[in-house]
Amino acid sequence: MSLQSPLIERTNPRTIKYTLNPNPYAKGSVIVECGNTKVYVTVTVEDGVPPFLKGKGEGWLTAEYSMLPSATHSRNKRERNGASGRTQEIQRLIGRSLRSIVDLKKLGERTVQIDCDVMVADGGTRTTSISGAYVALSMAMKKLLNDGAILENPITEQLGAISVGVTKAGKIIADLNYEEDSSCATDMNIVMTKSGKYVEVQGTAEEHPFSHDELMGLLECAKICMETVFAKQSAALQ
Repeated sequence: MSLQSPLIERTNPRTIKYTLNPNPYAKGSVIVECGNTKVYVTVTVEDGVPPFLKGKGEGWLTAEYSMLPSATHSRNKRERNGASGRTQEIQRLIGRSLRSIVDLKKLGERTVQIDCDVMVADGGTRTTSISGAYVALSMAMKKLLNDGAILENPITEQLGAISVGVTKAGKIIADLNYEEDSSCATDMNIVMTKSGKYVEVQGTAEEHPFSHDELMGLLECAKICMETVFAKQSAALQ
C-alpha cells in the first residue's frame, strides 16, 4: 500500500507473538506479546446473564483488566479495594470493543468473561489486550461449537487494535513503546474491524492540538499497521 500522508514514518508493529492455551481450564487463553509488552488473556463462559438480560434469550460479554505487580519498573500495588479510574476505563473499552463484533443472541443466556492481566507493560497494553482477547474469544467460541453448546459462531468479524502517535518531530509512528508514548506530542488508540470499520478512536494532544492532516495520517498509519495485526491473529488461530 502506497502512503498518502508524507508525515508517516513507521507503519510496522513491534514483533507480535501468540502462545496458545497456557491455561487448561479456560475456554480460551493466550499470552500475547507485542514487543516487550506481554498480556495474559483468559476467557471463561458461565450459564446465566445479569439481571437486566434475564429472559431475553441473549448473552453478555464483559472484561476485566489489571496490571500485575511487577509489570512496570516499580511494583504496582494490587487493586484490592476496587479498580482505579484508569483500570475501569480500559476494561470498559475492552468489553465494548469485543461486544461490537459478537451477536449476543447466538450466545444464548450465557456470560462471557474476558480477563486481561498485564505481565509486562512497555506501551500499548490496552491495544495488545484487545487483539489478544479476540484470539482467546475465537478459541472459546470454537470450543463451544465443538461441544454443541451453541449452534452458530456469534463472532461476526475479526477485531484488533493498535496505538499510533505523532512524535515531537512531527512524524507519525505506529505501535508506540513506553518511551515513545510518554514523549510523543499526540497519541491515539484505534480499535478496528478487518473490513476497515472503526470501533473506537481515542486521540489526545499532549502538547499542542493536532491538525486535520495529522489526524488523517494517524488513521492511515493505523489501517496499514492493522494489516499485520490481523495476519498475526489469523496465523495464530490456524
